[in-house]
Amino acid sequence: MASILLPYFISILFIVLQLYLLRLTQAKTSQLCRKSCGEIPINYPFGVDDGCGSPYYRHILVCSDSGQLEVRTPSGKYPVRNVSYSDPHILVTDPFMWNCRDGNEFRSTRPFSLDTSTRFRLSPQNDYLFFNCSENDVIMESRPVFCQRFPEQCDSTCDTASYLCRNLPQCASALHGSSCCSYYPKGSESLRMMLKYCSTYTSVYWSNLGVTPAYSQVPEYGIRVDFEIPVTTRCLQCQDNAKRGGVCGFDTETQDFLCLCEKGNTTTHCEDHHNRPGVVAGAVTAVSVAGALGIGAGLWYLRKLRTKAPVTHGVQSNENRLF
Repeated sequence: MASILLPYFISILFIVLQLYLLRLTQAKTSQLCRKSCGEIPINYPFGVDDGCGSPYYRHILVCSDSGQLEVRTPSGKYPVRNVSYSDPHILVTDPFMWNCRDGNEFRSTRPFSLDTSTRFRLSPQNDYLFFNCSENDVIMESRPVFCQRFPEQCDSTCDTASYLCRNLPQCASALHGSSCCSYYPKGSESLRMMLKYCSTYTSVYWSNLGVTPAYSQVPEYGIRVDFEIPVTTRCLQCQDNAKRGGVCGFDTETQDFLCLCEKGNTTTHCEDHHNRPGVVAGAVTAVSVAGALGIGAGLWYLRKLRTKAPVTHGVQSNENRLF
């Protein structure tokens, strides 16, 4: 008879083990959201692990095996130097752009571009310098003073007398006889057009020194990319430490909001898990696993006893009754 009941016991044990493994998998979900890549902190709305952060920035930031944070754009992958969440922006390095070591040796380059469907945008704090442009195809001249007040009237001019051309950051005398002009392209297409007639280009952003007055800034090579932080009530509740703060994430299939907690996932906040005994977000606790094992073993033992109980013509007496 034991051989007949054995499949039932195995089925119960298999179900319990499946639930226990599910709990282990869900408990690891919140741990998979890495909080840094190298020395750069990874906070909401970003995530380098799928399902973490906001779905608006899914698959955009990548943490390489060497711990280098990179951003994906239509023009390629670029190293991220820094991320600021108080003044939301990332600083990107483009190794293809001109740098001081190049001097007059202009390398071929590709224009940096962004996906316009994302929450990223090129910062107006960027300045672009173009080198060795064709005077027959590019309007290069010193901008009049009134352009500072009415820049929209000088859009088509590449300024040869700009401050940055006269004071190249970190290497003022790097160019010898080659032309330089400053121009802010309004889109990737205008940038590509400029590079058809210029040897190369570079981007300079204005870095705030963090001192008073606010205009204390220095030019540095790189690309500043501004981003938006989508603020939702559910995410704020999820991050609330008073409710056992979790990590804002999303379902990788539906992209619906999820609060990633230490003991599983929820659509509200982590405090819900701690108020519900036994089962947590579809997973079982160690107590419920032990209880299920006990119930399974008890049922198996009960059925075994029933097979041994004496029965007289279908009538059960006080002597052979189990309860």
